[in-house]
Amino acid sequence: MEMKTLQYIQNKGWKNNVFPDMDSEKTLILVFAAPEFIGNSCSITELSQRYPHSKMIGCSSAGEIFGSSIMDNSLSVALIKFEKTPLKIVKTEIKDTEDSFAAGERIAKALDKKDLTGIFVLSPGLNVNGSELVKGLNTIENKSVIITGGLAGDGKRFEKTWSIYNGELHTHNVVAVGFYGDAIKIGHASKGGWDIFGPERRITNSKDNILYELDERPALEFYKEYLGDRASGLPATGLLFPLAIRKDTDDAKQLVRTILAIDEKEQSLTFAGDVPTGYLAQLMRANFDRLVSSASAAGETALETMNGQGNSSHNDNPVLAVGVSCVGRRLLLGERTEEETESMLEMLPKGTQQVGFYSYGELSPHTKGACDLHNQTMTLTTFYEN
Repeated sequence: MEMKTLQYIQNKGWKNNVFPDMDSEKTLILVFAAPEFIGNSCSITELSQRYPHSKMIGCSSAGEIFGSSIMDNSLSVALIKFEKTPLKIVKTEIKDTEDSFAAGERIAKALDKKDLTGIFVLSPGLNVNGSELVKGLNTIENKSVIITGGLAGDGKRFEKTWSIYNGELHTHNVVAVGFYGDAIKIGHASKGGWDIFGPERRITNSKDNILYELDERPALEFYKEYLGDRASGLPATGLLFPLAIRKDTDDAKQLVRTILAIDEKEQSLTFAGDVPTGYLAQLMRANFDRLVSSASAAGETALETMNGQGNSSHNDNPVLAVGVSCVGRRLLLGERTEEETESMLEMLPKGTQQVGFYSYGELSPHTKGACDLHNQTMTLTTFYEN
């Protein structure tokens, strides 16, 4: 496995302006792009033309991760030329929110083969129900397949997100890559670091990812009460107060949900994933030190899961780390944001190369097993070839 990371800075061009000779049918190109590239995608097209036989997927972001740095107005690119691992990339249009499950199911069917090991998925970040998308992905026949990825971002604007498929930009397409064979080793982790506060409340009225009532009170009214002066900045300020949900008091697995939109007329909140009626919900707020330490824990856990696939270590083979962190974490951490990318990278083997993006939702197993939608987490996927 051969690997190289590239960076493009808007108005400056490609850093070092060097394009390694890595084009092949087994080369994967991951591109994480600032939202502004929708208006000028020449650099993405150039990349595709330089590597015509390679397979490219990517998406827009709310900040591009390159090494331990977080950038804006840039492209963060990873080129991975596998030696033994066949690849397949697919895309499917997601017509509207109601099409989310079917879109995930179409991706799963298109990639499902006996020797499929993992799937990395990039979805639009708006007009999608991430929970239903994941349910569709989880219909895959081989339940041992590791599914990770994220929902595209648009900074803190929440206006337009898009994906990349072989150099083309699409505003309504889910894209994914499948990894085949037993040579590829994939690690994963998803960690939060938020504090829960206030009493648990019952979701008394909701439909899919739209929350109408908590304890029979209008959901938007409830949130505004907690946000106070920050309520005028909704939905962006809702990122500061995500919602932790669980099925009942016996459910140890809490999932985090982030606000994507509000409806003043309906007094409702639209989240990135399902908020089922009858579930328990509790507000969350930031703990800065725990946010940073959770990123470090994500790096440690990803390495453990990667090494747990029949190997005692990565044997000094090149490792690629793809970080997908929530835009809410970036808004909260501010100037401290790079502490989480630095601490995560420090936990990984020396020489690991890292790319990624800030997202509107993260896809990963909670600890192990089926994929889940997460919000406000640092999610990490690691790849190396044995």
